[in-house]
Amino acid sequence: MGSLQESLNRFKKQQEKCQSTLKSIAGSKTTTKTTAAPPPRAVPASTLAKSPLPAVKFSNDTERLQHINNIRKSPVGAQIKRVIDLLFEKACGLLNFTSQCGTLIQKASFLLNFGVASRESFTAEQINEACYVDVKGNKAVFESLAKNPKVNYEAKRFSYKSKHAVRDQKELLRLIRTFAEGIAVADLKDAYPTVMEDLQVLKATRQIWLLSNFDSQEDIAYPNDPRVPIKVDDELKGLFRAIELPRDMLDIERELQKNGMKPATNTAKRRVAAQNFGILTKPKQKKKKTEISKRTKLTNAHLPELFRNLNG
Repeated sequence: MGSLQESLNRFKKQQEKCQSTLKSIAGSKTTTKTTAAPPPRAVPASTLAKSPLPAVKFSNDTERLQHINNIRKSPVGAQIKRVIDLLFEKACGLLNFTSQCGTLIQKASFLLNFGVASRESFTAEQINEACYVDVKGNKAVFESLAKNPKVNYEAKRFSYKSKHAVRDQKELLRLIRTFAEGIAVADLKDAYPTVMEDLQVLKATRQIWLLSNFDSQEDIAYPNDPRVPIKVDDELKGLFRAIELPRDMLDIERELQKNGMKPATNTAKRRVAAQNFGILTKPKQKKKKTEISKRTKLTNAHLPELFRNLNG
């Protein structure tokens, strides 16, 4: 009996211990429920279906970066052309602005106050920003640009350099008059924006001549000034006088056509028309020179030196 009673006592103690453990677990769960955040609000399925997921966005600058990359990978000559075009545009813009100034004093004041170099010229960084050519980072481009005859490089700045520094019609006329043997129009095209119009004005007012060169098909500007001395070589004079023109107009027209010129007449067509209408055209005969003889009636007898060699 004693051993059985001890077993019952141990069983009761184990039950009490288990009940206390269960009570402590139940108390901890209640505390967690009170402190936990409220559950999320339910969203209807229709709302979830209407709001799509945000699309993945690429950089909007991709196209510009690809364009810059293509420019910097292009040949050196192509990059140089982009820079020269930029410098030429800015130079023309400056010339247009200064040409609108009324007096020489206004032009001089403008240039002194703002400085030509600061507006015409560009640094390597400014060129990079304007046309995406990395002059500073590309040694080949830098050296070619600095040595280019159309570019002036001074004090780490680049500017456009035309062959002849003229800015208006008066300076243009003065320059042409210094070239008695002519100056190529191609050398004047980049002087300033309206130079071609001014050449036509000078030609219309007969202050200059614009003649084409048959070999290169380029116009040459010559001064039309009687004060300009023009010397013609004796050899050229001899060649000109030694040319014998054909006596028949058909031959003359053929020679003109050989040299790329269109004759003003059509002798062959005119002769065919004349034959169809029954008009026969005979070539002109050379007039026989009349000779003076003793039987010729003399009206200038008071000038005997004219008649020393008379035919009998």
